[in-house]
Amino acid sequence: MKIYADENMPLVAEFFGHLGPVTLFDGRNVQPADVANAEVLLVRSVTKVDQRLLAKNNVLQFVGTATIGMDHIEQSYLIKRGVSFSSAPGCNAQSVLEYVLSALWHLAEKYQWQLSRQTLGIVGVGNIGQRLAEAAAALDMNVLLCDPPRAVAEADFKHTPFADVCRQADIISFHTPMINTGPTPTKHLLNAESLAMLKPECALINAARGAIIDNQALLQSLQRYHRPVVLDVWENEPAILQALLPYLEIATAHIAGHSVEGKARGTAMLYQRLCQQLGQAPLCQLEHLLAIPAVEKVQLSENFGLPDVQSLARMLYDVRRDDALFRFHIQREGFDWLRKSYPARREFSSVQLAGTQVPDWMTQLGFISQ
Repeated sequence: MKIYADENMPLVAEFFGHLGPVTLFDGRNVQPADVANAEVLLVRSVTKVDQRLLAKNNVLQFVGTATIGMDHIEQSYLIKRGVSFSSAPGCNAQSVLEYVLSALWHLAEKYQWQLSRQTLGIVGVGNIGQRLAEAAAALDMNVLLCDPPRAVAEADFKHTPFADVCRQADIISFHTPMINTGPTPTKHLLNAESLAMLKPECALINAARGAIIDNQALLQSLQRYHRPVVLDVWENEPAILQALLPYLEIATAHIAGHSVEGKARGTAMLYQRLCQQLGQAPLCQLEHLLAIPAVEKVQLSENFGLPDVQSLARMLYDVRRDDALFRFHIQREGFDWLRKSYPARREFSSVQLAGTQVPDWMTQLGFISQ
């Protein structure tokens, strides 16, 4: 079985190698001839899998994307051809959560907020949004949930319309998929009109899809008055609107989900799905392939409390590092280089917490006790 995979998928040879030869390709610039012989095609969000890409391929059996989002996959075409498809829902949810938490702690420190007095609007309450809601509750924040599809499907879902979130929230974090059509499109959900609804100092965080926010409208708004904005995703990646940079608190290169565990978990999920399709028992397990973390265990004293968690989290990840990397390298090396060269980042769960009184709420943030 000939397996073709994005060169930025970690551990792909270790997982898939026993199923057949693995060929790596540049996911951003892949051409139809590059994947003409692929029987298994493994991609990330930068690769549009459609009729054009697969025009020269007559042997494809399985397509997998090591991402939560699926807007880059023409699923109707795969169904027409009888090609199996799998995504990796939830694979990097914890990684994105930790990115958002790091951003929140940075903003709280800079602007001297007490997070318990802030109202957080979460737009899109799927795998990531739900985790963020639980973490925000652990931090004693007031939370508004906005997810129209869930509101329709679940009678007990406490939904707040987006316009009300805009008017009431002190911070809005976006975690919705990109939806271009239908009753609840998300493209340019935050536009000139909805930007005008926000509180003057309402902070914005987008770690979902770039076009959820109209970047030109955002730039025009920020040129008139300042508000804290954190962007991990951008319209027209990799050709982003660099004029936004001077106005942003945090700017990063679509790496919120790029923890070691998050990326590798996506590979593992696709491997398990392909093994299932082939009727083979998986021979590899993720926990056996991950490197030993630099810090394996932390002892908490009985004095450890909620104000101390920020210091512990920063030992593992501080979003300001990625902002500095972005601002230094974006013009020299470019957006895709930043993603490809992203330094290793471990999730909270890589560190075991020891102590007689590890707070239960720590698990809501993603830590594990011994």
